[in-house]
Amino acid sequence: MNKLIISFALLLFSTSAMAQSELTTVILVRHAEKGVDEAGDPDLTESGIERAKELVRVLQGQPIDGIYSTPFKRTRQTVAPLAEAKQLKIEDYNPFKMQEVVDLISNSKGKTLVFSGHSNTTPAIINQIIKEDKFKSLDESDYDNLYIVTFSELGNAKVTVLEYGADSEM
Repeated sequence: MNKLIISFALLLFSTSAMAQSELTTVILVRHAEKGVDEAGDPDLTESGIERAKELVRVLQGQPIDGIYSTPFKRTRQTVAPLAEAKQLKIEDYNPFKMQEVVDLISNSKGKTLVFSGHSNTTPAIINQIIKEDKFKSLDESDYDNLYIVTFSELGNAKVTVLEYGADSEM
């Protein structure tokens, strides 16, 4: 049922985008399940790899103009299968330079962008787009949220929160 809802939501946003060419869509995910690495930059686990593949399936019919990731293995590995499927290069973004992220999004009118981030950076980007402090950091065991933010201008946005892949362990 979740898969049907996601497909319907993306179709709805695609249709809206055709009607309003200045409508921008930002799709955000937290990186998939990560392993343990003492150096602080772990790879995805098998579950995480499966979730990354599911992201491709969920977004297969959605036109994507750009894919962005923080420069960590887990975030890049989460969107790598999608980038390969869409024949796009993964671009790095610096979550500590939020104004640069906001400028990037603001300068992408009418496009669809995908961001892979972290439990704290994903909600922070959404809050910047909606100009509210509404979304809080995700629980460390939460990996299955998919956020679709559609807007004509910053502060005037609609946020749809969906789940994809297997349920996160809580």
